Amino acid sequence: MIFSILFWRLILRLPKTEYIKALSINEVIANLAEADSKAKILAGGTDLLVNMKHRLEMPEILIGIKSIPELSSLSKENGMLKIGSAFTLSNLLKKEEIKNDYPILYDSIKSLASMHIRNTATIGGNICLNTRCWYYNQPKLWRDGRELCHKTGGTVCHAIKKSGRCYAINSSDTAPVMIALDAEFTLTSKEGERKVKATDFFKDNGKSHIDIANDELLTSITIPSQREEKTLTYFHKISSRRGIDFGYGNVAISLKGEKNKGYSEAKIVIGAMTSAPVLLKKAASIIAESGITKKSIEEASNIAATELGTLTNLFTSAGYKRKLASALVKKALEALSEK
Repeated sequence: MIFSILFWRLILRLPKTEYIKALSINEVIANLAEADSKAKILAGGTDLLVNMKHRLEMPEILIGIKSIPELSSLSKENGMLKIGSAFTLSNLLKKEEIKNDYPILYDSIKSLASMHIRNTATIGGNICLNTRCWYYNQPKLWRDGRELCHKTGGTVCHAIKKSGRCYAINSSDTAPVMIALDAEFTLTSKEGERKVKATDFFKDNGKSHIDIANDELLTSITIPSQREEKTLTYFHKISSRRGIDFGYGNVAISLKGEKNKGYSEAKIVIGAMTSAPVLLKKAASIIAESGITKKSIEEASNIAATELGTLTNLFTSAGYKRKLASALVKKALEALSEK
């Protein structure tokens, strides 16, 4: 027993890494450019440090960004909300403008992990959360007994045999919300700033699941105002436990316009089932054209299961995921019909 405890403590120690406490965005950018993909950004570290202990990520340099004021700021610009990427999740929950004007974001953050983790974790970290897989998120000694997968530099996907890409799952709770709210991300490098819409940022590939280069830093998230046109939003997540656990699935919905009269814009996004959040265009089209009625809810929830693409048996079976997607969409639309 004592040997077992000492053994696991030894192999789960953090590897030796150089740490740089950056005091400005320019300092971060300069260090990223010089490191040439050998550095990682350290904000909350709630995911990165665990992965480092399991030797899933082995950066030579960690660049801390928590001491940069601009990255922990919250402001309104031209009616839009701008959030610094290092703003902690707990602090966001304390902001009245988040709770009152962006309840869908508030609910997604509230559902995430535990209070202790939210005290440290950042909004940028959850947006860039690494993908997860039964075969990847294991200690190194366990992985060494298997052939290298796509995510570890090999050519095999253990979740879907003979697959040409990685199918690890993106479990971020804020990612589908960002798509539903039409958020835009600002990425900064030595070349300057690059703006990327949330719909384009997340990629359906478990190995390269976000559109960010090694020398780029996610500096801010900009979310359009929800008051210019009447907007209904809803977020819901299913997990084993209400706290701590990653979700089996989640849904984020944004509807602009008048209920029961059709909507000028409808977005329904399913997350935590695939390598990227899935925008359910067919289901949303039904609601946009017909409004929220008993018939349209049934049609939208039924067609939702057909829009997920290829699914794995990771964490839950593929069949369960399709049924869950339908159930999530139905529950969300029924909740919105009562607002």
